[in-house]
Amino acid sequence: MSVSTAESSNGAFTEDGHAQAIYLAAKRRLLWRRRLLPVAAFLSLVVLWEIAVLIFDIKPFIAPAPSAIFAVLVSKFPMLLSNLMPTAIEAVAGFVIGNLAAISIATAFAYKETLEEAFFPIAVMINTIPVVAKAPILVLLLGNGMEPKIAIAALICFFPTLVNMTRGLRDVNKQQLELMHVLSASPREVFLKVRMKNALPYLFSALKIAASTAVIGAIVGEWIGSTVGIGALIIQATYNFDSPLLYATIVVGSVFSASFFAVISWAERHFLKWNVGTR
Repeated sequence: MSVSTAESSNGAFTEDGHAQAIYLAAKRRLLWRRRLLPVAAFLSLVVLWEIAVLIFDIKPFIAPAPSAIFAVLVSKFPMLLSNLMPTAIEAVAGFVIGNLAAISIATAFAYKETLEEAFFPIAVMINTIPVVAKAPILVLLLGNGMEPKIAIAALICFFPTLVNMTRGLRDVNKQQLELMHVLSASPREVFLKVRMKNALPYLFSALKIAASTAVIGAIVGEWIGSTVGIGALIIQATYNFDSPLLYATIVVGSVFSASFFAVISWAERHFLKWNVGTR
């Protein structure tokens, strides 16, 4: 009797291990599919672009071939990298400042509705002003250095994080709050263990948006008044009808923006392992 029981147990373990191996293999295939499909689609578009330029004899100053853009990326990479650095600094600094300000104000809004009723309409009004209209004002106020570019990037990041964070801090299960009250939890414990934990998925959703928009804000700020940076290089290449350099500059800016987004996505998966939606 004991022998048959052991055999059945070993059989169950074998079946469980086989099922787990099948599940892991399917998960790996899905992961590679998600990685390879975008790469294949991108390469297909690049090949079609190259063929279209050759067949229709499109002039380089209108739409350069991908091969010409790649040649500029290789030959002028040090210059492109040196212009990327100030833009990256402005974008990251604006990202940090804008989001910290939004989180702080959202926390105040979550605990004091009167503050939200008074100041949220002002935040909405500021957000409705186009970036190209804000930029000259900030240049006049802060000068022509990095400060106005950082301020523009921070303003662009601010509003989405403010809205998401306020909702996340408020949209808490009432039973959880009652349980913490029964357990005599301090206001700090309630904030960190209930409200903040609940708000993290909302926060990271806003941070992923802000990661891309911060770069856009820094570039727009450089359009108004700057001699270095991705934005300044775009203006120079446009005025000189240097389309390969223009496209190469855009590629460098896009790659940095995508990398910034990827870093935030990695942080989301790392810190929100308990959230099923981030897997």
